[in-house]
Amino acid sequence: MTTLLIQTESVPLKVNFPTSAEMTTAEFYAFCQANRDLRIERSATGEVIVRPPAFSDTGNRNLKIAQQLANWADVDGIGEAFDSSAGFTLPNGATRSPDAAWVRLERWNALTEAEKASFAPLCPDFVVELRSASDALSSLEAKMEEYLANGAALGWLIDRKTRRIHIYRPNQAVEILENPDAISADPQLPGFVLQMARIW
Repeated sequence: MTTLLIQTESVPLKVNFPTSAEMTTAEFYAFCQANRDLRIERSATGEVIVRPPAFSDTGNRNLKIAQQLANWADVDGIGEAFDSSAGFTLPNGATRSPDAAWVRLERWNALTEAEKASFAPLCPDFVVELRSASDALSSLEAKMEEYLANGAALGWLIDRKTRRIHIYRPNQAVEILENPDAISADPQLPGFVLQMARIW
């Protein structure tokens, strides 16, 4: 059976599809294609998570993050940057859409054109999640741990409410920065510095 979790401001609303099997990868892709206005992810256990579109201010700040990352990536040339609309199929089977992501060029180029045109079967090397008003911090922390467990080299969880950035690296304790003006992604993304003035 496929379970649909519809994220609300307080708790997820659960809807069960009365079929005996979970949604296949092709069915999940078709479901996403038919519901392009929704932000849809899938957990490693097959739960389909539907979130409402981002609020305008969150969408604006997501764009500012992706813009800075894309500008750096265009100049640097060692990887590809992605915005919040990109989905990735992680090694554990989950399909996730970080608010911004970056993948090393050799890993991206190793994919087939069909894989690139779907939910790319890899975990990004770098991920950013921006907490919106409706996001529970615990669910974002779990998502960041999932990225690390699936191969991410660096992750940032940006919490505008508390003006904190949680920095995730493999085999290290989470580092928390209080209200920084900027944050550096060295050495994983050499030279990339995210300016926070227009994101806070």
